[in-house]
Amino acid sequence: MSFLDSREASAPSGIGKSVARREDARLLTGRGQYAADFHLPGQAFAYVLRSPHAHAKIGVIDPAPASSMPGVLAVLIGTDAVADGIGPTNPHEVPLKSPDGSPFFIAPHPALAVDAARYVGEPVALVIAETMSQAMDAAERVQVSYEPIASVVRSEDALAPGAPLVWPQHGSNLCVDTEAGDKDMTVAVFAQAAYVVRLETTINRVTGVPMELRAALGAHDAVTDKYTVYTSAGGGVIRQRDDIAGALGVPKEAVRVISGDVGGNFGIRNNTCPEFV
Repeated sequence: MSFLDSREASAPSGIGKSVARREDARLLTGRGQYAADFHLPGQAFAYVLRSPHAHAKIGVIDPAPASSMPGVLAVLIGTDAVADGIGPTNPHEVPLKSPDGSPFFIAPHPALAVDAARYVGEPVALVIAETMSQAMDAAERVQVSYEPIASVVRSEDALAPGAPLVWPQHGSNLCVDTEAGDKDMTVAVFAQAAYVVRLETTINRVTGVPMELRAALGAHDAVTDKYTVYTSAGGGVIRQRDDIAGALGVPKEAVRVISGDVGGNFGIRNNTCPEFV
């Protein structure tokens, strides 16, 4: 028996063979179920109004013109979230330690910005209406007073003296400063090297851009006091559950995250978008 014959005979489960895709027919004929395909009785629709500025102080937000639009059920802003006790999220994964053992600064990401917008697209207001079209139309009527602040786009410039601070209370734009490995051994090896080359390089930003846009459906059961979130979480349903529960101030057992089909992941679906809260 040849090696090929032996492998074929011992792999009835498909190991070493091409496995035909089984989901294509369902997805190509429109029978997939992505985040926006979940629907519940009595469902309302929310549209997120986002900051057009990279850095700006938020002054007065006047929701009144939007609130009077047809079909609008509510217009929520950051102070509403604070009043309801909604905490920030921070989907960070930093299994590192600072050289002196001090904790890293964990930037809070509010569900809706309160005092300032810190990046283009940060959620500023949430318009809830009977239909998505009504919510989108009303969002154009929300009046937000911005005071633009200087910003930088390069990491090196952000660390320069006098650079505008994203989080003034932190006192610096440096997020993580860490060391790994055996420092003494590294120094000794370089000391013995015949040649030492120093190189400064820049790593370009890489961002996953999935075909499916952000979408989530939240439901609260008043009888059990539990929450269900339908979204495209990829591999991050547990993480999103914990983040959302933490922001809501409820036990993680009170939150369930259900993910259907995912229109592109590459890891970015694993994080919790602040407005999902």
